Amino acid sequence: MSAPVSTQRFAVVDVETSGLSLRRDHVLQVGIVVVDGDGVVLDRWSSLLAPRSRWFFRVGPTKLHGIRRRDVRHAPPGPQVLHELALRMHGARFVAHNASFDTRFLQKAATEHGVSLPIENPLCTLRMSRALDPQRTQSHRLGDLCTRYGIELVRPHDALADADATAAVLPHLLRAHGITTVDQLAALPSPS
Repeated sequence: MSAPVSTQRFAVVDVETSGLSLRRDHVLQVGIVVVDGDGVVLDRWSSLLAPRSRWFFRVGPTKLHGIRRRDVRHAPPGPQVLHELALRMHGARFVAHNASFDTRFLQKAATEHGVSLPIENPLCTLRMSRALDPQRTQSHRLGDLCTRYGIELVRPHDALADADATAAVLPHLLRAHGITTVDQLAALPSPS
C-alpha cells in the first residue's frame, strides 16, 4: 500500500531571471519552500546570485522583478547558492509553476557552476491547473490561481514570494486531482 501524499516532501522552487532566453539570460534569484503534501511549510530560503562577471551583466526587466545590478553585484557566488539549494531540495520532489522554465534555467546554472541539482520527475503546477480546465476557460497564471484559491501573493516576481504562493496552491491542486497517495503522483502531467 502506498504512503499517503501528506508524507511526501515537495521542494517548491522559483527563479527570477534576467530574461526569457536560455542562451543569453541567467538566474538572478532563487527561492525554495519545502512543504509536505498537506502544505505545511518545513523550510524556506532564498538568495540572489552574483553574476559570473562583476562588470558586464544583464539584470533584465527590473520593473518586473525589482532586482537591480547593485543588488546582485555583492550577492553570494553561484556555486555557493546552488549548493545550498541542492541541500534544501535533497529528498524532496521538485515543484515549480511552469517547471520547464525553472528547470532549464537551474540546470544551465548548475552546469555552468559545476553543481549537481537533484531535479527528477518535476511537478508543474501550471500543467496541473491546465489539466483541470481542458477547455481553457480560466487563466492559469500564478496570480490568478492565488485569487481562485484565496491565497495572498505578497510580492509577485520575487522568487521566495512566488515559491510561497506556489507551495500554497499545490495542496489545492493535489486535492482537485484526487491525489491521496504518493504513488498517484505519477499520474500527474509532467513538464515537457
